[in-house]
Amino acid sequence: MVKHMLLPLLPSLASRPGWFITRISKGLRPVSSSSITTTTTTTKMSSEHYTFGPYKIRHDEVFYSTQLSFAMVNLRPVVPGHVLVCPRREVKRFVDLTADEISDLWLTAQKVGSQLEHYHKASSLTFTIQDGPQAGQTVPHVHIHILPRKGGDFERNDEIYDAMKRRKT
Repeated sequence: MVKHMLLPLLPSLASRPGWFITRISKGLRPVSSSSITTTTTTTKMSSEHYTFGPYKIRHDEVFYSTQLSFAMVNLRPVVPGHVLVCPRREVKRFVDLTADEISDLWLTAQKVGSQLEHYHKASSLTFTIQDGPQAGQTVPHVHIHILPRKGGDFERNDEIYDAMKRRKT
């Protein structure tokens, strides 16, 4: 099975070609950011954009996508490797997602999280959703934060929630 993973050490993903990586039996190789390779097809990316609340996200800023979800780097990361997984359809609240969107969103989060944990040599992952303004959601579009975690990244593990409150998605 082909998997995609982000190279988070690149200073600016959007400006660098080939920032996908494909894990194959013989190791890692870059994949053009103009296409996504799957086990059965190669789909050419059009000049489409994704939406994230009021923001337009260029296709070259998205490092993984499915028919219902996409993943991108958080522009204000709490820890190195902090990414967001979002439904393609603009949905403000989790309760308004369809069953298919929920399933795809979490399966995407699982795949992306697994790659992030391995790449960052993390021992754990934090998955979080801030669902609504009073929960700290700053962009009105459902999204899962995935944060690779290592021992000692915060003095107390729960400090990550304070760090999440201090930054805007």
